[in-house]
Amino acid sequence: MVSAETVRRGRGEHYAADGARGDVALCIDGSKPLTMEAVAAVEAACAAAESDESTTMLPVQVTGTPGKDWTHGLDVLLVSKWERALRRLERLNVTTVAVASGDCGGLALDVLLATDYRIATPDVRLSLLVDGEATWPGMAVFRLAQQSGGSRLRRAILFGAHLDAHESVDLGIVDELTDDPATALTAAAEMVTGLSGKEMAIRRQLMFDATTTSFEDALGRHLAACDRALRRSADTGTP
Repeated sequence: MVSAETVRRGRGEHYAADGARGDVALCIDGSKPLTMEAVAAVEAACAAAESDESTTMLPVQVTGTPGKDWTHGLDVLLVSKWERALRRLERLNVTTVAVASGDCGGLALDVLLATDYRIATPDVRLSLLVDGEATWPGMAVFRLAQQSGGSRLRRAILFGAHLDAHESVDLGIVDELTDDPATALTAAAEMVTGLSGKEMAIRRQLMFDATTTSFEDALGRHLAACDRALRRSADTGTP
């Protein structure tokens, strides 16, 4: 199943976190091929999260990896639409928290790498797909190298080597391992309670830019963000 779901608060099977979000969650089944349905599901989850002011966190559930024929019928236009949807998720004005379990490749890995905080069960295993001649050259390669350093992920990026749970944590791809993802998600919700989604998005973008921008070019953006924070503090009277 690849879907943007409306869920009732407190339903553990959907990893709902009471009080931290509106009634929306994104579920990605990586065993499925890339389709417009998957693109639409990500876009719908983003739209729902942004339209509900009570939403401070979007839970994302990912699992599964596709079979050998996953590229059958795929074209670059659809891949481009998928990547644009992931970019929207990656820049969302709410905190995105993923729960990953089992084998995660394809769509599941793509979405996992576009989230802010990643929780995984001990059986998780991450892997880039192989398209017959080499690993798939999608943006998962970019995100893995950007987030963890290409040299440490050489075998995974070049040869499709799996990353188990502990390797994923060690590389900083996964933030937390747990046998109780519902409880971990509730704790993550408490962590982000009170944070501004718009301000979170600004900090996230500054973090992204840090890997490609010189100090001199970055300084102006950081000073502008500092000025914005000081003005907000003065308006609200908080220190």
